[in-house]
Amino acid sequence: MWTRFKRDRTGMICAIIVLAFFVVSALAPVIAKLYGKNPYTLYGNDNFDLLDEFGYPAGSNGGISGDFWFGIEPSLGRDVFTQLLYGMRTSLGISVAVTILVVITGTILGVTAGYVGGRTDYWLGRVIDFLLAFPSQLTFVAFMPVVVAIFVPPSDETPTYIRVTALVIVQWALGWMGLARLLRGQVLSLREREFVEAAKITGASPWRIIRKELLPNVVTPILVQTTYMLPLFVTAEAGLSYLGVGIMEPTPDWGRMFHTAGSVYENDPTYLLFPGAAMVIFVLCFNLLGDSVRDAFDPKSGR
Repeated sequence: MWTRFKRDRTGMICAIIVLAFFVVSALAPVIAKLYGKNPYTLYGNDNFDLLDEFGYPAGSNGGISGDFWFGIEPSLGRDVFTQLLYGMRTSLGISVAVTILVVITGTILGVTAGYVGGRTDYWLGRVIDFLLAFPSQLTFVAFMPVVVAIFVPPSDETPTYIRVTALVIVQWALGWMGLARLLRGQVLSLREREFVEAAKITGASPWRIIRKELLPNVVTPILVQTTYMLPLFVTAEAGLSYLGVGIMEPTPDWGRMFHTAGSVYENDPTYLLFPGAAMVIFVLCFNLLGDSVRDAFDPKSGR
């Protein structure tokens, strides 16, 4: 698989770009320290010449200069470069946590339903059908305030870690069903194969059969689905923050940057350029990486 993947130039380039996103996000505090700025300082208040009388950057192209590489934020005058670094860190961190939980849950329930069968398979199937009936984005928006209210009374200010926890819980609760249904179908066909029957005859326990015989044969769909799910969760998290039910001020976030850009793009289109380009590049490269991983695992692929 690795040999086939290395021959795919598109996959290798996308893998390097995706890895760079994660490295830059993880090192955001270090990069910001070397850069000499942070995403919370209101530079417009200390240097009134950075913003004009309407609150927009006084310099050309959104205030881009040697001091502010990506310009400054309208109204508040915060540095866009560090906002983007920390925003990527927030969005990717939440999405990775959701993806890990979804993969673990979908794998356990999907393999269990497919191998055990009977009533277990029936009831898990009905639960999956019920949860799949919910429109995901609308349900995310509706349930976020409910989950947040469970942890914090409505009259109190919501800490950022509570909102992060709520985002992870809501997306995880409604994100595992597709993988579980896919793995259930895979295991239903695998459990009738000769190697599984041979393991049963030798007296292997169900747990050993699942661990040694079934799981190694469903690694490919798990890995491929993971590469497709993570960018979906990134855009979902950004969408929730954009709609005002995700990460809130002053915590940097991709979706919150889009929310701000949506109100100022007519007068300052440059502010939308950098988070928009970063989001498009990341999602596109991750999807192409998923295609390359799928083709590398498939020996019949002619790509």
